[in-house]
Amino acid sequence: MTLEKEIVVVGGGPGGYVAAIRAAQLGAKVTLVEKEKIGGTCLNVGCIPTKSLLHSADILAQAKDGKKFGIELSVETVDWLAVLKRKEQVVKQLVKGVEGLMKYNHIEVIKGAASFLDDETLMVTTKSDCLRLKPDKIILATGSKPTIPPIKGLEQVSWLDSSAALCLEEVPNELIIIGGGVIGLEFASIFQRFGSQVTIIEEQMEILPAMDQELAALLRKKMMKEGVRFLLGKRVDAVIQKNHKLAVSLGEEKIIGEKLLVAVGRRSFTEGLGLENTKIQTTHGNITIDSTLKTNQSNVYAIGDCVGEVLLAHYASAQGEAAAENAIGVSKDFDGSIVPGCVYSNPEFAGVGLTEEEAKENGIPFIAGKFPLKASGKALVTGQTYGFAKVLIRSDTKELMGVHLLCDRATDMIAEAVVLLQQKATMEDVIETIHPHPTVSEIIREAVLSANKRAIHIPN
Repeated sequence: MTLEKEIVVVGGGPGGYVAAIRAAQLGAKVTLVEKEKIGGTCLNVGCIPTKSLLHSADILAQAKDGKKFGIELSVETVDWLAVLKRKEQVVKQLVKGVEGLMKYNHIEVIKGAASFLDDETLMVTTKSDCLRLKPDKIILATGSKPTIPPIKGLEQVSWLDSSAALCLEEVPNELIIIGGGVIGLEFASIFQRFGSQVTIIEEQMEILPAMDQELAALLRKKMMKEGVRFLLGKRVDAVIQKNHKLAVSLGEEKIIGEKLLVAVGRRSFTEGLGLENTKIQTTHGNITIDSTLKTNQSNVYAIGDCVGEVLLAHYASAQGEAAAENAIGVSKDFDGSIVPGCVYSNPEFAGVGLTEEEAKENGIPFIAGKFPLKASGKALVTGQTYGFAKVLIRSDTKELMGVHLLCDRATDMIAEAVVLLQQKATMEDVIETIHPHPTVSEIIREAVLSANKRAIHIPN
């Protein structure tokens, strides 16, 4: 292994900075180029700030719900600006931490925009200079940006993307959200709890179309009871400004609201990279890579959202580590087949592996097991009894092939299921694993017991 290799990472998000750290650990001389802030979308205007707002919203809801636990609390005011300030403090602390890791690992960080001059040379434009870099290997981690749908009138009105929604100085009276995916649902959960009347418009017939649809429907019903309005199977035709409000047209139906959030997904960001000066190929705007994360140009790797596979921070980080190792000379295939998906709603929703819909579509024989939260002692104690666990097990091999959770702390608990699927665990492997009691995590084993017709805490 050559220890003098020079590696340049373009993009300082959860894929890029992780790749930089791993390459430095392996002895490379690493330069990280980031045109905005270290941490990328996830840390600065994505995963972390939204979770901070969601946690504040959860505390507000718990305070209002304290009476049923014997604790009566009076919520007189909500200091929205203080909520935003705490969000910024959390982000700043984490950004500072990543910057510290760059220094600790002796990674040079250049704030600027990088573009290819030719196959081997990057030009980095900073505020004061233009630098030319010619490293041994390059790792592209340029991330993604919000998708803007072709809606008539959208360019003529003031609308919000997810970044702008994080910085609203006031909680809107009405919020219309186009998109019933993860981003739309999380912002709906935030603003509904802080007092907004939220309407979600989704073109598909159910929210979260990539996740288990039985649980998705159950989550939607819970949000409807809390006041969120859903318009499913609806396409937005046009948007117009109407005095100080916005009118969203759905054919003959019109929805009026104070603010409009467009959350229909994200797409790869490769603009300005100068890919036309290289042999690097793209497919539908995504950088094309092989199983080792290498582009069709042998000195360049690409990871994360810019390759358009799975647009999740943890997926980008995993690719970042693998790309760094391959750039140094390890040469191994990246296996991204088992990736958990998380929705930080209330209750949380998480899944890994095949959904029931996917198993049926692919003709895979399976048995399903379910366990309701209302039968969990810990859930009953905390009052979080809405939802259930679902497991899918192959009928022939008895191998676990999907786990889907709608419950409190589902996004933490799904890690156990990821390990189970990664290790190709069977039904008996899970049953023989002792789970602590009382915990919500018991519901995974209980669901497997149910699939095996030997449930203990619910009737078979």
